Amino acid sequence: MTVGIFIGSLLAAMALGIPIAFALLASGVALMWHLDLFDAQILAQNVLNGADSFPLLAVPFFMLAGEIMNVGGLSRRIVDLAMSVVGHVKGGLGYVAIMAAVLLSALSGSAVADAAALTALLLPMMVKAGHDKARAGGLIAASGIIGPVIPPSIGFVIFGVAANVSISKLFLAGIFPGLLIGASLWFTWWWLGRREHIEMPARKSRAEILQALRASTWALMLPVIILVGLRMGVFTPTEAAVVAAVYALFVATVVYRELKVSQLYGIFIAAAKTTSVIMLLVAAAMVSAWLVTVADLPSKVIGLLQPFMGSPTLLLVAIMVLVMVVGTAMDMTPTILILTPVLMPVVKAAGIDPVYFGVLFIINNSIGLITPPVGTVLNVVAGVGRMKMDDVTRGVMPFMLAELVVMFLMVLFPSLVTVPARWFGG
Repeated sequence: MTVGIFIGSLLAAMALGIPIAFALLASGVALMWHLDLFDAQILAQNVLNGADSFPLLAVPFFMLAGEIMNVGGLSRRIVDLAMSVVGHVKGGLGYVAIMAAVLLSALSGSAVADAAALTALLLPMMVKAGHDKARAGGLIAASGIIGPVIPPSIGFVIFGVAANVSISKLFLAGIFPGLLIGASLWFTWWWLGRREHIEMPARKSRAEILQALRASTWALMLPVIILVGLRMGVFTPTEAAVVAAVYALFVATVVYRELKVSQLYGIFIAAAKTTSVIMLLVAAAMVSAWLVTVADLPSKVIGLLQPFMGSPTLLLVAIMVLVMVVGTAMDMTPTILILTPVLMPVVKAAGIDPVYFGVLFIINNSIGLITPPVGTVLNVVAGVGRMKMDDVTRGVMPFMLAELVVMFLMVLFPSLVTVPARWFGG
């Protein structure tokens, strides 16, 4: 009954078109009434406590870093480097999109920011070269979701806070899975493009490649600084976000000199708007998280999943399917905030490594960004690329299937995550 009231009130509020943050508050209030615990002071206190978290300071700074990179020329230089290396091979522009997405993922940590930048820079070039626009848009959308997997990742920050799991370990554990997803996209693009007749750019000379590498060196140093700093314990993930924002601002204004002082206000406003949406969701979700604990919903969920508790693999498969279904109707951040308090006790009871689960959970939620009908990244690509949503959805399907295959391979073979995590010190 308690589970039904929580889920039913949440779905009802969403069906009425209420923004997800207020839908979370409405479901929290409904559960408080059911438990005879309604108190406006408790509601307000949990909202304030939800946003009052030091690790969450990483969110606005990573968002700011991403905005600065796109406006200040760092993202463009990454794309230019990828173009000089693989742009000349058959289907090279697709490989450029994948390679650039992996590199940008190590800079911003935002799927939306990466997808928007890649769409603006590469989609017109891919269409001009003769690639099918729907397939090109689908590849860019699927490549963009590597952003929340390879560190730094806003998704890992939110999950780490909600699940009380080390964000540094999550960051380091996400490196190899993110590269695997990139490899799956690379293979899928090659397979689909075997029979295409595409106009290929001329091969760049060694001097041009070295020039592109020199031009992008300052941008490429950022992920190195962040990963080495985290690995050596020089700074925390929150401090790493500040380092990323300050470094990006320095490079964009002093080194590349593409960012003007007059543009800073707009950049700060854009980052603040995106951050405010995320922080309001986090604050509202804290009410539900508190009530989930009070109502002992995790034990009820454990009871429902009891048939799977004897096999961690079957349990993970069931959870991944559940998250996939939820991801078709809900954005990444609310999915993390709603499901994490419910699923983590189940995961711990089954003896599953929380860091390993966190990587799978974030990958699944990232794929949810390209699953219709919500598909935030699909909407971004369609909007920036001036495409129909149906076309982008059609184009992304084979790439999304490849990413799902990689995710379930990690479920079946945990060593794909846990062994590389130990290599990187996670």
